[in-house]
Amino acid sequence: MKKQLSALEAKYEAQKLAFAPFYFQATLALKELGILDVIAKVRKGVRMDEIVEKTGVSLYGIKILIEAGFVSNLLQVDDEDRYSLTTVGQFIRSDRMTEVNMNFTKDVCYDGLANLKESIVNGKPEGLKVFGNWPTVYEGLSQLPEQVKKSWFEFDHFYSDDAFPYAIDLVFRENVTHLFDIGGNTGKWAKACCEYDEEVKIKILDLPGQLNVAQQNISKESYADRVTYHEIDLLDESQAIPAGSDAVWMSQFLDCFGSDEILSILKRVHEAVDEKAYVYILEPFWNNQKFPASRFCLVGTSMYFTCIANGNSKMYHSEEMEKMSVDTGFEVVDTFELIGDSYHTLLKLRKKS
Repeated sequence: MKKQLSALEAKYEAQKLAFAPFYFQATLALKELGILDVIAKVRKGVRMDEIVEKTGVSLYGIKILIEAGFVSNLLQVDDEDRYSLTTVGQFIRSDRMTEVNMNFTKDVCYDGLANLKESIVNGKPEGLKVFGNWPTVYEGLSQLPEQVKKSWFEFDHFYSDDAFPYAIDLVFRENVTHLFDIGGNTGKWAKACCEYDEEVKIKILDLPGQLNVAQQNISKESYADRVTYHEIDLLDESQAIPAGSDAVWMSQFLDCFGSDEILSILKRVHEAVDEKAYVYILEPFWNNQKFPASRFCLVGTSMYFTCIANGNSKMYHSEEMEKMSVDTGFEVVDTFELIGDSYHTLLKLRKKS
């Protein structure tokens, strides 16, 4: 239950939202102009004239940004007008999660989010047009500007990499010989599996652009002959998922689709596997989180899916995904919540006999 704010507190919170884009850009400028670094290096704090000297930014510019940092709780000032970082400022300067999220917002989402309302109304990612005329971001991913692509992949990997070492132990508890990696992206999971097990064979199923990236990343590895590639557009319901796997892996994949599309994908997975195969879904469900910050970020990420990615997907509640799994003929054999140091839950499914 959230605390009921006073009218004064509530009005302040409302103004934070009204001016949020201003303070986001000011925070980026404080970081990218090296102002936070200059302040952080002097324990006793730094005066404005010293910041001007060390950064080469005009006194006017420093005043604008320092005042923004002060009122947004990034900076504090002592009786001698020396500025130092607050704990919030320290996180903005050097916390990896914050850096990944800010870069993703700045490079991938910021301009396109102006079209959020239109995306909601039209059911299409109207913000994607700032980059190109693709129906979804996935068709255009390999063609995005390099910095945008870099921030996209760093965001994607940050929220899955910490889960992989723990997930792989859980998956290989079973006798896995042929694993299908649906939505294999850059091939990170395929590589991890091949390095973990010397005999397992992997088939990556994805769009051509993503398969090309995965193949480039894996082609020089000693196990490259154990990885094969299958082009598929899972939005096309006529395209079947091939048979032959004893494990199917989908990591941060189904959240890229709307619920009707997820049902279609799971139905085709159900048709492709037998009763002995296990299906694994790894997702950062927004309700299965320890900390409010995690929930806040994940619900925010849903707006990226709405406006940039595809216009109809989101970060799901665990019960939504479990229900869709059951509705398509699976049973949930096991649930592993918040595996390792990650934000992820691993669902282990099997075809109902």
